Amino acid sequence: MSKELITILIALSPLAELRGAIPVAVGIYHFSWLKAFVLSFLGNILFIIPLIWFLEKFSNFLMAKSQFWRKLFNWIFERTRVKIEAKYKRYSHWALVIFVAVPLPMTGAWTGSIAAYLLGINKKKAFLLISLGVFLAGCLVTILTLLGKQLI
Repeated sequence: MSKELITILIALSPLAELRGAIPVAVGIYHFSWLKAFVLSFLGNILFIIPLIWFLEKFSNFLMAKSQFWRKLFNWIFERTRVKIEAKYKRYSHWALVIFVAVPLPMTGAWTGSIAAYLLGINKKKAFLLISLGVFLAGCLVTILTLLGKQLI
């Protein structure tokens, strides 16, 4: 498997996203910061389009089929709602952008997509807001990666 594809797959994963892909691409694969950023950004937003468009149908289908899925989705949805709802009421759409942009666990594009769904944000607007958040997170992670590389 190519290093480029591995970078995209890391960025695509809900746990690492581009926060894990950029350091791997720059530090281990020795990609330029621009190549690492572009591959990671594209990998991170690749699954967001279908996630935003099909999350409601997919979650409803699974919750109707199984108690396990109902409990899991209810836990995820409630946790996400608690984390962002008050901020969204206060800061409007900027809350979603900032939520996705902050490079902390459980605050990336996947969770932002769930938050957009729970908050009833228009799908096209949600994609744009989440993409902006991913872009800002990518800039921050790239800067921190390059600074860390200089310190080593």
